[in-house]
Amino acid sequence: MIQLRNFKRFFYKSLRQPVYALRVMRKRALVYVYYLIFGGKSPQPEAITLFLTHRCNLRCKMCGQWGESGVTKKQTSQYVVKELDLEVFKGLIDSVASFRPSITLFGGEPLLYARCMDLVRHIKEKKMHCLMITNGSLLDRYGADLVDAGLDELNISLDGARDLHDEIRGMPGLYDKITGGIKEVNKIKKNRGKKKPLINLQCTITRYNYRNLDQMLTVAEDTEADSLTFHNLIFLGRDLLEKQMKFDRLLGSSSLDWEGFIFEPGIEPDVLYNKISDIMSRHRRFSVDFYPNLSMNGLKEYYTKESYLPREYRPLCLSPWMTCYVFPDGEVRPCLNSTYSFGNITQTDLKHIWNSEAAVRFRKILKERGIFPVCVRCTELYRY
Repeated sequence: MIQLRNFKRFFYKSLRQPVYALRVMRKRALVYVYYLIFGGKSPQPEAITLFLTHRCNLRCKMCGQWGESGVTKKQTSQYVVKELDLEVFKGLIDSVASFRPSITLFGGEPLLYARCMDLVRHIKEKKMHCLMITNGSLLDRYGADLVDAGLDELNISLDGARDLHDEIRGMPGLYDKITGGIKEVNKIKKNRGKKKPLINLQCTITRYNYRNLDQMLTVAEDTEADSLTFHNLIFLGRDLLEKQMKFDRLLGSSSLDWEGFIFEPGIEPDVLYNKISDIMSRHRRFSVDFYPNLSMNGLKEYYTKESYLPREYRPLCLSPWMTCYVFPDGEVRPCLNSTYSFGNITQTDLKHIWNSEAAVRFRKILKERGIFPVCVRCTELYRY
């Protein structure tokens, strides 16, 4: 279902993509019925995220994969370069085309996957909604292909204006490269007479930029973005990961990838709230939202309480009934930072994996608990 505090956000997205939004609402209503009465089973997923590659060409400070505390950079080179063949992905898309889930392309940096454009074209040939999450550094190379392939949405990560963004991302000149690529995409759209892909700017709130978030309003205006979303920081304390180990033992899995998010946020919630209030009071032509959408008290609890538990959102996770993540080794996981697997698409069709014994068991245990200890700042908890 749609969280009440997310309704405004969903409303504006519905105005831009009404048919897609209606399909999402129907699917979520059905999922909620399954959650209540069908004992761990779920209708086919609303969304599937394809984790195309672990590789990335940036080393952003706050990234849980390649950042200052990142876990991927500690992995072997064999792990990092592991990727699925395009034909495996095509087989997956063909098998789920009948119920048309939304497909998100993610990484790492998805545009580093050599056959990425072929995959986008195949997804759109099957008439599925396709969104890409990218750092934007390669848009100057692939912008025209993305427009011509029919990509629906580009979610592009930016942290602020030129100097601030380049400092956080550790690459001088990156801001100009990204914004130049966005402008080129918009130019090509106009020349082709197309409205897509929609340009959605995504800004993660960190200790490095939270005092200067208003810079992003100018960035969004300059790049003619369709929307701007500020994401509250994902972080954990060591105590929550230790509490999670009890459930990892029960599930026979590991959540150690969350170690990439163990750090102090370094954010003063009252300063952040004043900045949010200022931004939301300004007139702009594009939609702006903060996610999760928290009150002053909610922000204080989120950023200062070690034993934080959501109060302004439902403390239960519906994500494993809605979506799944396909990793570069073929494993189908309910969570990005857990090794628990529903099955492997190189061995079994995803439609069978989705309600496999392993999938049903995971959902039952999660429903009994509501959320696991590490769920409290995961973005998926606040999405549904």
